Amino acid sequence: MHYTTKIENGFAYLDEEESRHITTVLRRKTGDTLVLTNGKGLILQTEIAEIAKRFMVARVISEQRMPPASARLHLAVAPTKNIDRFEWFLEKAVEIGVDTLTPLLCRHSERTVVRQDRLEKVVVSAMKQCLSAYLPTVQPLTPFKKVVENMNEAQRFIGWCPSNMEIPHLKNLLNPGQDTIIFIGPEGDFSPEEIALAQQHQCLPISLGTSRLRTETAGVFASAVFNLAQV
Repeated sequence: MHYTTKIENGFAYLDEEESRHITTVLRRKTGDTLVLTNGKGLILQTEIAEIAKRFMVARVISEQRMPPASARLHLAVAPTKNIDRFEWFLEKAVEIGVDTLTPLLCRHSERTVVRQDRLEKVVVSAMKQCLSAYLPTVQPLTPFKKVVENMNEAQRFIGWCPSNMEIPHLKNLLNPGQDTIIFIGPEGDFSPEEIALAQQHQCLPISLGTSRLRTETAGVFASAVFNLAQV
């Protein structure tokens, strides 16, 4: 599947990068068919009408509107020190199913800078790979406090690893059909002040099992548990 947001008067226009991949890697030519999405639920069956040096034009043959998910998942995750691990998490979360991804800036964050354009590119690539019609939103790196104070999801959970109390597992608290936000902290965990702030805003502490998971593993696991609850 290929991606473009420029669809006008029965034609889809693909940018230079997308066009180059189609012609040089896939070796498609004028008259060949392509499946496109606008990342907003629309899937197009098209035929290549023109190949130029820096763009491609495809004629729309038919279109199909895919229904959105009954519940939206927002993952707010502290980026790992090794950015490759965080990009791996993004890719897998998109494949499993997520609607919004927010890199978190926490007190114990190992990484305080991310390349927004790079993260968005990873998400677009993952969307195309898994043949999804919806492109998840990637928010800028955002302070934990700001995300907590502005969330509006019905279900709110925060991963926590206390040593002196038992925390319920995410799978036992999820209600299907409700928009959900799940906070995953850095390797050093959330600070006590961050946990307290989240609880003040109706965030329920959750466990992801008895093993202590890496940040990126926890994010992938949480997205899988959420999507299983919707089945």
